[in-house]
Amino acid sequence: MPHHDLVIIGSGSGNSILDQRFDGWDVALVEHGVFGGTCLNVGCIPTKMYVYASDVAEAVREAGRYGVDATVDKVRWNDIRDRVFGRIDPISAGGRRYRDTECSNVTLYQGHATFTGEREVSVAPTDGSPATTVTADRVVIAAGSRPTVPAVIADAGVPYHTSDDVMRLEDLPRRMIVVGGGYIAAEFAHVFDALGVEVTVVTRGPALLREQDELVSARFTAIAQERFTVHLDAEPTAAEQRADGTIVLSLADGGTIEGDALLVATGRRPNGDRMDVEKTGLELTGDGRIAVDEYQRTPVEGVWALGDVSSPYQLKHVANHEARVVQHNLLHPDALRATSHRFVPSAVFTHPQVASVGAREQDLRDSATPYVVKVQAYGDVAFGWAMEDSTGFAKVLAAPDGTLLGAHFLGPQASSLIQVLVQAMVFGQKAQEVATGQYWIHPALPELIENALLGLPLGS
Repeated sequence: MPHHDLVIIGSGSGNSILDQRFDGWDVALVEHGVFGGTCLNVGCIPTKMYVYASDVAEAVREAGRYGVDATVDKVRWNDIRDRVFGRIDPISAGGRRYRDTECSNVTLYQGHATFTGEREVSVAPTDGSPATTVTADRVVIAAGSRPTVPAVIADAGVPYHTSDDVMRLEDLPRRMIVVGGGYIAAEFAHVFDALGVEVTVVTRGPALLREQDELVSARFTAIAQERFTVHLDAEPTAAEQRADGTIVLSLADGGTIEGDALLVATGRRPNGDRMDVEKTGLELTGDGRIAVDEYQRTPVEGVWALGDVSSPYQLKHVANHEARVVQHNLLHPDALRATSHRFVPSAVFTHPQVASVGAREQDLRDSATPYVVKVQAYGDVAFGWAMEDSTGFAKVLAAPDGTLLGAHFLGPQASSLIQVLVQAMVFGQKAQEVATGQYWIHPALPELIENALLGLPLGS
């Protein structure tokens, strides 16, 4: 039975642990799916490449408001798809080849990992060949997550897509049903709508992006309702496919929805439940995660976990941060470093963009936390005028003394603009200091932040 100093399960952020400082370690790297993990292959990177193409198409359609007459003559889906994966697939293949052939201290096991004992892992190859069991002094579980699919669809026998495969469609459908109301649904609804598909969004909740601040969710829902067909408070009860290929989704209110393709975007589930983790002494939390402490340690000696399999934040930048923490702690077991989840920003690359960090207004209200708030419209700053923006805003929440508590953006470049406030919150700068202690380029879009901070009712 092969024994290693370290076994890493997952080739996404887990793979980034291995740098030259591990050259003297005997390492096993296990990957079940495509090398490189979710972000590289089916998540952040390819989706944003699609979003960018869709943003370009949307900008052309909206050009008339600026006195520029332009039309989208054709969308070459195959060219868009091949541009994306013509870059992604070689990176994945190259990463696998590097670990397999150029790292003499790394053994790559391609297959599904399950635990068979304490720090003992069985790897079943995807080609059906016999499993290999390995042991290790240390194990890092970075096995990621997978799309969730409601049983009413999964058991219906109808063809459906998830974020894992929808970007590789052979052709664009004429009509697409998107089931879900979160960030994955919002991003793909934008992509396919901008590329000419008739999009219908179906969500069980009363609004889209309900995890966002209440104003962001309400404003985005209203914008989406003008752009797509949106069914709120809609519970799918059945799904079928007609002889002509049409997919029919039945709803609890008796209505039906028809489409040529069905995308299920109802969230992702940690993969820990597929690994027999109890055999190494671990238990899963109520929401399926592997529990870790502030050092990313599990309750089992020598076993660590990071990323989607253990983190409540299913975000690549969080997984990367956790991987750096695990990397340090593996190398320096007597000087452990803790993970910081104090101010975790996130963004939704839909249209318009959404970005957030810190507390939502409903959180502060529900916890009876004293706060002040300012909502600053894009259209009230000079660059916002130039953009003719009528829906975007920045919302800043602060304690009465100016301590920043949260920030929420809806509008162009939201994912970049929010970084100013992320930095301020991390380094403990108060609203007054951020607003008045530096120059803000006029008439650049960051004046949106300056005016929001200056508008907070903090008193003199």
